[in-house]
Amino acid sequence: MLWPEAGFTKGEAIDYYARVAPAMLPHARGRALTRVRFPDGVDSQSFYEKRAPSHTPEWVRTAPIVMGREGELSFVVCDDLATLTWLGQLAALELHPSLALVDDFERPTVVVFDLDPGPPADAIDCCRVALRLREMFAELGLECFPKTSGSKGIQLYLPLNSEAGYERTKSFAHAVAQTLEKDDPKRVVSKMKKELRKGKVFVDWSQNDRAKTTVLAYSPRARQRPTISTPLAWGEVEAAARGGDAEGLRFEAADVLRRIDEHGDLFAPVLELEQRLPQA
Repeated sequence: MLWPEAGFTKGEAIDYYARVAPAMLPHARGRALTRVRFPDGVDSQSFYEKRAPSHTPEWVRTAPIVMGREGELSFVVCDDLATLTWLGQLAALELHPSLALVDDFERPTVVVFDLDPGPPADAIDCCRVALRLREMFAELGLECFPKTSGSKGIQLYLPLNSEAGYERTKSFAHAVAQTLEKDDPKRVVSKMKKELRKGKVFVDWSQNDRAKTTVLAYSPRARQRPTISTPLAWGEVEAAARGGDAEGLRFEAADVLRRIDEHGDLFAPVLELEQRLPQA
């Protein structure tokens, strides 16, 4: 019983991974994967795992990557259904891929903005900030795509799939966050200090770093219920911003599978769209 409050078992988690794989795997494929494992369920101890465990099957792809002081680590790369199912068997309930492919690890394929609400702000406030971000990027001729974090907030992905290193993407993300804060200081904060976040949306630009990861699209989260990081249509974000309920932006495994049946993978453009950051 991995999610006791919801009565959601390990078997159901593995079944979800198997059924969501056609939508999830393209976003994991070719990327170093950090896992958060909960062997005894979300109410018990967990641990982050970067290195491939010693018992990793020989058919699971791994990639050696030098990670600063940690030295060379052998990361799991989840390219196929068998590997994803094996991760479910290990109770890897949160999957966090790198922003770059292992074959070109210095070049992120996206810029990510994690919109994190400081109570009493909530996901609805994040939607309003997300719409402002979309407007800002549209003025630069760029498109971005939203998903829920699976927890409290909203994440925006700005696909690049072009030449840009972390130094450039991180400085761009920081400038965007600072601009949002300057434009709307009562709603937005770009500084890291948690005491500044009360009632505001923290635009976390710092995730755009070689050593950082963000939660995979369609990954479960280790909350009281099996909520999922779920791609959204912009119409849903607009409706929420007009006065929706934050609970309406919380999706569990069965909800996500129904959404994929109805809409397909709303996050597919993140993998394909080629865009370039402005020079200044």
